[in-house]
Amino acid sequence: MSLFKRNILTALATAALLTIPSVARAAGDTSDTSTRKERNHIRAGNKLYEEKRFAEAEVEYRKALEQNAMSEKAMYNLAVSLLRQAGNADPNNENNPIAEAQSILTDLAKTAGDDAISERSFYNLGNMAFNQQQYDQAINMYKGALRKNPDNDKARENLRLAQLKKQEQEQNQDQNKDQNKDQNQDQKDQNKDRQNQNQNKDQNKDQDQNKDKDQNQNQQNQDKQKPQQQPQQQQGGISDANAAKILKTMENEENATRRKVQEMQKKEAQGARRTTGPQW
Repeated sequence: MSLFKRNILTALATAALLTIPSVARAAGDTSDTSTRKERNHIRAGNKLYEEKRFAEAEVEYRKALEQNAMSEKAMYNLAVSLLRQAGNADPNNENNPIAEAQSILTDLAKTAGDDAISERSFYNLGNMAFNQQQYDQAINMYKGALRKNPDNDKARENLRLAQLKKQEQEQNQDQNKDQNKDQNQDQKDQNKDRQNQNQNKDQNKDQDQNKDKDQNQNQQNQDKQKPQQQPQQQQGGISDANAAKILKTMENEENATRRKVQEMQKKEAQGARRTTGPQW
């Protein structure tokens, strides 16, 4: 495992606790009594922290802050004890102690009068951001630590690693964009092909409808032409006027024949009466 990665994976372990040197106490000075109690709680908290009893250490640091709410050392040690309890929990969870730790370290990084506390606050904030893959934020925090202490080799190493991770992240994002672009183009092509297929279907349907319409129109035209063909077929036969004239002639001849027959029958009847009458 590389030194860079080992530093990140053990980021919380590198959050060194701050110890308070012994301070001479003037007799009868109540503020000094408060300072002594503050120091005692911090020392007790440090001992518990070394024993990995982080929750109990937290209690001691909070007691130190009750004695001196402005104690930067107590605030910093409280923050790192909270970080050790948070582990890999979600920092966005309001019940996660990492949220309080992050708030304390952010304030100390900006406002701490002790550069060592400000430097370590920046450094630990950088580690927290790195573990959340917030590489831009991590880079800024490591740079803040180096501004406070240019000799902080761990901050410099982690800064380089964060920059590499950011570059890798950006390359992955570009690849994802290209993949999404290709997928979108493929989808557009598929939609276009589907649209063309639908258009072809519509065109074929229209062509079939036009074909049927033309066939119907042709049939109608043929039906209209049929009555006109009958007179043309009659042109080689007898017209209506000639037929009437022939019928009239036949009727006259028939009447003449009938009159002749009637006259002959009348004459025969008269002759019969003369020859067959009674003899007197």
